[in-house]
Amino acid sequence: MLRSTVQALALCAVVAALAGCVDANAPILVPVAAPFDPPLNLPGIAHHICTADGNFMYREAKKQYELRAGMTGYPIDPAEEEANATAAAHRQYVTCLSSQGYRIYDR
Repeated sequence: MLRSTVQALALCAVVAALAGCVDANAPILVPVAAPFDPPLNLPGIAHHICTADGNFMYREAKKQYELRAGMTGYPIDPAEEEANATAAAHRQYVTCLSSQGYRIYDR
């Protein structure tokens, strides 16, 4: 009786912990070589680390675009600036995930 109660409590704890991990908008991270070379971090941790790297690259790309526009004398095009910054952030995010040992599948 005690054993089944402990198992039920353990199952409830696992379900409660995993319920907080579900994010419908998160990309699917697939380990590249899981049996032979496991990923560096868990998928949730790798996603947060790489999102921070992508956010930093986004800000840096916007700053670099503004500096280049200032040096050349051309006016800043907000749409082009946003497209460059978004592309740079995505490249950084994918590169970071690769270094963590994951491949990304966007939905």
